[in-house]
Amino acid sequence: MMRRYLPSVLRCSTMEGVEVVVADNASTDDSVEMLRRDFPQVRLIQLDQNYGFAEGYNRALAQLPDSAYYLLLNSDVEVRQEGWLRPMLQYMDAHPECAACQPKLLSLRNPQNFEYAGAAGGYLDCFGYPYCRGRVMQTVEKDEGQYDEVRPLLWATGAALLVRAEDFREAGGLDGRFFAHMEEIDLCWRLRLMGRSIVCVSASTAYHLGGATLEQGNPRKTFFNFRNSLMMLYKNLSDERLSAVMGWRKVLDYVAALQFLLKRDWANAKAVFRARREFLRIRPQLEADRRRIQQRAGKHDGRLLAPYSILWQYYVRGRKTFSSLPQG
Repeated sequence: MMRRYLPSVLRCSTMEGVEVVVADNASTDDSVEMLRRDFPQVRLIQLDQNYGFAEGYNRALAQLPDSAYYLLLNSDVEVRQEGWLRPMLQYMDAHPECAACQPKLLSLRNPQNFEYAGAAGGYLDCFGYPYCRGRVMQTVEKDEGQYDEVRPLLWATGAALLVRAEDFREAGGLDGRFFAHMEEIDLCWRLRLMGRSIVCVSASTAYHLGGATLEQGNPRKTFFNFRNSLMMLYKNLSDERLSAVMGWRKVLDYVAALQFLLKRDWANAKAVFRARREFLRIRPQLEADRRRIQQRAGKHDGRLLAPYSILWQYYVRGRKTFSSLPQG
């Protein structure tokens, strides 16, 4: 991945004050040797073990204390636009209320289409299921400029996330307990609860391969998605909404497990049950974070989650694109 995509990042990120840094999560192949040999201009941070996406970033970014901004960038992202960072940085500089933004994320496999993982920025429905401008459930739209307008998001993709360093630290960084998947949504939700804004700056574009770590349908990915979603909801939902949403998610999670069982997909069904058990085990560890977040947030979350179920809109109402969903 780095051999293929890192050259494009270096070529297109030559603005003054920009440094490209690679954090190595204790890789066991020859990545470090390859980087030192083929990319000597890149700063290398070596971690002593695989801390996952979340804690790996926390530990690497802690070694960059003088940065005004951090751009979290997956190793399977290609950029083709000279000075691709400039529109995002200019927007952030002009909007001090903005904590984070993302570029328009397109698919490397089908460059005319949005990419599943982030498209033109994301939201959560009333039960905490994520969807994007350009991707609802499994339907990915063609990019025709329909989502080029800068508008508030709930979350920006971790595949290419530009975040103000001060806000990142103030929010507490990524939650290392997530290990991987949905940690950027959790971070962005916390930033929004702090009263900060998040947007997609479509004048910047990046191309994401996606699924390079864990492919869709991998039971390990299923486990992380279900467990981390519950952790995120438990931390960030208000007291008024927590019980009802978590009750509904219990029902919906077991429905999902039943669907896997009916397909004889035993591994993914087990992953759902294991995710719920692991959430119950780890829940006491989330209490302090929950109290801190709620004390800071007030009642913001009622305005941040969509007032509808994306499952209902997609499967019952047949609304397959973001523009067809209820707006406002």
